Amino acid sequence: MEKFLRIWLVFGTLALLAVSALADDDVVVVLTEENFDKEVGQDSGALVEFYAPWCGHCKKLAPEYERLGTSFKKAKSVLIAKVDCDDQKNLCSKYGVTGYPTIKWFPKGSLEPKKYEGPRTAEALTEFVNTEGGANVKIASVPSDVVVLTTDNFGEVVLDETKDVLVEFYAPWCGHCKNLAPTYEKVATAFKYEDDVVIANLDADKYTNLAEKYDVSGFPTLKFFPKGNKAGEEYDGGQDLADFVTFINEKCGTSRDGKGQLTSKAGTVSSLEALVKEFVAASNEEKKAVFSRIEEEVDKLTGFSARYGRIYLKAAKSCMHKGADYAKNEIQRLQRLLEKSISPAKADEFTLKKNILSAFA
Repeated sequence: MEKFLRIWLVFGTLALLAVSALADDDVVVVLTEENFDKEVGQDSGALVEFYAPWCGHCKKLAPEYERLGTSFKKAKSVLIAKVDCDDQKNLCSKYGVTGYPTIKWFPKGSLEPKKYEGPRTAEALTEFVNTEGGANVKIASVPSDVVVLTTDNFGEVVLDETKDVLVEFYAPWCGHCKNLAPTYEKVATAFKYEDDVVIANLDADKYTNLAEKYDVSGFPTLKFFPKGNKAGEEYDGGQDLADFVTFINEKCGTSRDGKGQLTSKAGTVSSLEALVKEFVAASNEEKKAVFSRIEEEVDKLTGFSARYGRIYLKAAKSCMHKGADYAKNEIQRLQRLLEKSISPAKADEFTLKKNILSAFA
């Protein structure tokens, strides 16, 4: 009986994995040599992306193509599909694919494709598919974490002395701006829970007076307006997500990664770390004296450091009252909570505590 139960568990797990895989690729049909002719050239037109998993341009296109697939999910006259050319070399060779991504349109009832040469944005692809496929689909809108600036709110947002603000001056027709847009959105999402950090953009074609005021002559132009310098300073770093994240963390004193999660350094205060080492190594009687020195150091802290300092104090008190194993046990408890479905605010709170407690463990 136990043997049969194990077999059923294996089959059940495989079935769930299969359903999960289908759900992930539901909006964009995955094509292979086995199903290509059954899906393409039939009763609907098909837009097919031939891609390679390692291709940087393909990775940039992926979220846009996913939006496209979501938008056309219910359109019976159009199929949005993709082919992994690393896995399906013969199929890609058959259709003359030599670079990635290559996007081709297959009309209804035909296996003779037309190559797509337009911009690789969900909006442009939607317009193309609507024209070729005789559809009238509107692109699925995506909520944005980038603050949109105008002449009405520029002063209120950018010149706020309590905020560090990164501004992209862009033009709607600018190709480099369009390429930057998905990355810039990820930057805004990564820092959206930082109250003192704002990621914003301004249509410099529309608001030429502001563009001229800040000496914008090319697009995109990025300027950083920190709390202490509202004249603005040129951002001349790289335009990958990691470049922006590193810049903002260094300039704003934040500790986020590209996914918006706090890093292992978040909350730690260097001036307290050395004192905590003394505290951990001290005897029970000596701990009281070191604790007083920690209190004195915390009193000198300001801003976020002062907030983190209070967590250090609370941790030190708990270690004195609950014993040497307190920090280790509390870290384990917080890790279990972090593995559950919790709000971003709670995740930040628990991560800060966990990071600070690590010095006491």
